[in-house]
Amino acid sequence: MNRKPERTTIMVVDDRPANLNLLQEMLQAKGYRVLAFPDGKMALRAAAKSQPALILLDINMPEMNGFEVCERLKADKTLKEIPVLFISALSETADKVKAFSVGGVDYVTKPFQFEEVYARVETHLRLQRLQLELKKHNLHLEELVKEKVREISDSQLVTIRALSMLAESRDHNTGHHIERTQTFSKILAEKMRENLRYAESINDTFVENIYHASPLHDIGKVGIPDNILLKPGKITPEAYEIMKAHTIIGANTLQTARSKYPKNAFLNMGIAIARSHHERWDGSGYPDGLVGEDIPLSARIMAVSDVYDALRSKRPYKPAFTHKKCCEIIMEGAGRQFDPAVINAFTAVEAEFDNIRNRMDGSTV
Repeated sequence: MNRKPERTTIMVVDDRPANLNLLQEMLQAKGYRVLAFPDGKMALRAAAKSQPALILLDINMPEMNGFEVCERLKADKTLKEIPVLFISALSETADKVKAFSVGGVDYVTKPFQFEEVYARVETHLRLQRLQLELKKHNLHLEELVKEKVREISDSQLVTIRALSMLAESRDHNTGHHIERTQTFSKILAEKMRENLRYAESINDTFVENIYHASPLHDIGKVGIPDNILLKPGKITPEAYEIMKAHTIIGANTLQTARSKYPKNAFLNMGIAIARSHHERWDGSGYPDGLVGEDIPLSARIMAVSDVYDALRSKRPYKPAFTHKKCCEIIMEGAGRQFDPAVINAFTAVEAEFDNIRNRMDGSTV
């Protein structure tokens, strides 16, 4: 007799019976197995016995609020990888930022539309499956590193591409952003390598790793709500604070694989790029406000690649700038937004950037 495939289990935690019942009924209608609990302590005990694939968690609850529940989950080595999606009536930016800081992967504000909740759930379950694939492939990658074999396997690249495209597919404005920025980053790294100051830190492995790791820079955007990520025009300051969390989400996503392989240079670079590519040389960037060379070198290189491509791209709130205009803006940022050494390299290869951009999108801008 053929057995039916086991249904995905989702845990819902909310002290209000109406919310609990509504989410339970709606998720069950979509084919999920649902475990519903009215308080955090009961949910933690149940999760320890049988781990759900994902947890939908309210914040304002008696005895133990949602932030505390999430912190307990992330402190438990057997439960910390369960994605936590907060659903709360709290709408202040500080509450949302705290939700991400304690380990949440997403945040939905009540009253909610179930279509949005379902889309969030599907996205994070899909990301979780990709993370598991990434872990499997990293078993092979560790052996390659130990043997000093520098080529990344095709299967690893497929996994990296899948993760990167998952983020890019949610932002219809990006086009071939991944392919262009990884090529830009490789060119900058190769040029900087000619500088004796970087002869030791930028070697063949560094160049190869930055080429393959740079597509992961925006992977954290899978955790940003559609109403912010896909909003036409400029977003509000509050929404911008949420958008900035993609750096932390992306780094935390890759930390899962890196925890078992702390010396894996490729994963370390991927985490550095994902977290720090929006840091600024003068310390005014995010998420950590790093200054100067405290910013990882790979992230300093990625910052220039990312900004150049964004400036050359048309957005709802701006036209596509010419190559000349982009160069002027970037060069003006030397010593403030960008590492002067990276800008020196950019100045030497900016014509290659223009050629690559024109070739990849057929543009003559």
